[in-house]
Amino acid sequence: LGFGLSAYRFDRYKTATTPGAKLIWPEGVDRKELEAAVDGMFLVRDLINTPTNDMGPSHLAAVARSLGKRHGATVSVTVGNKLLEKNFPSIHAVGRAADNAPRLIDLKWGKRGPKVTLVGKGVCFDSGGLDIKPAANMKIMKKDMGGGAHVLGVASMIMAMKLPVQLRVLVSAVENSIAGNAFRPLDVLQTRKGITVEVGNTDAEGRLVLSDALTEAGKVDLLLDYATLTGAARVALGTSLPAMFCNDDEIAGQLLEAGLAESDPLWRLPLHEPYKKMLKSDVADISNIGTSGYGGAITAALFLREFIDPSNRWVHIDVMAWNLAGTPAHPVGGEAMGIRAVYRLVAELAAAGGSKAKAKGKSSKKK
Repeated sequence: LGFGLSAYRFDRYKTATTPGAKLIWPEGVDRKELEAAVDGMFLVRDLINTPTNDMGPSHLAAVARSLGKRHGATVSVTVGNKLLEKNFPSIHAVGRAADNAPRLIDLKWGKRGPKVTLVGKGVCFDSGGLDIKPAANMKIMKKDMGGGAHVLGVASMIMAMKLPVQLRVLVSAVENSIAGNAFRPLDVLQTRKGITVEVGNTDAEGRLVLSDALTEAGKVDLLLDYATLTGAARVALGTSLPAMFCNDDEIAGQLLEAGLAESDPLWRLPLHEPYKKMLKSDVADISNIGTSGYGGAITAALFLREFIDPSNRWVHIDVMAWNLAGTPAHPVGGEAMGIRAVYRLVAELAAAGGSKAKAKGKSSKKK
């Protein structure tokens, strides 16, 4: 696996390339699963590394269609004003200022086994909107669709290995741009769930586009979302360790164990209930930002929790999706983080038929 990952090159825009080394496969390895892992991680890296002029919402949708065609999945895409007709108002509001129209990508695959839905933040470029980012912070914002890239990478692995699951992938694909019709600070947005949201900051757009997709997911056996959501998670854990939030202790434990087993770790942060009051709005049901400068990753996760079916076992992963410094297997640039751990969790659920995990003879589901 390490050799395979070290062979990665992003040379799409290079006029001359150097041939890479080739692996002669040793005996006694599961070549199919390793190739699925490498292919999935390379897909994530390629999507994140590709600049937005070639990886806007329409391009990301085309990649999903191609992936679906390769594995016999069905892919539907809701575009532009159709988002309003089909009641995805938050996705539309965030992406409407861009020339490349916002869209919701919906991939479905598999007819048996547990229902597993993966939701990804697909902000193909994030200027910050009218609360515009400084140039230094905006520079690598082509990576802000990293959540969407991650769920497509996990889906690639699941479908390649033909896991017995009913897989659904939802990616909210937008550009957070500035134009005369851009959404504004203190606008009040409608959401698919009917919850009204006051926009405290247009640069907290990822949770807005995720809200509609998480509601659309409905009731499933496992709901997992990926997003390059907060700088607060990076302050807490650094850039190479994704933050994980979960409303079910048993699922959280399985995922943490899978991460250690795969050398693909995550770290659990709490859904600390008292912080929910920081999301209070005087004019709407909820604000998209907290009233404090602290605990931003937690308040973002608590915001997302408002839009899920409360009976779902839900995992939220807040990820950097980018290597600031390189190692042989992990070069500078776009990176897949935690996807081998997530794949292993899904494989374990598939093997168990999706039954709820038990601890000491009773469920550890948090109410």
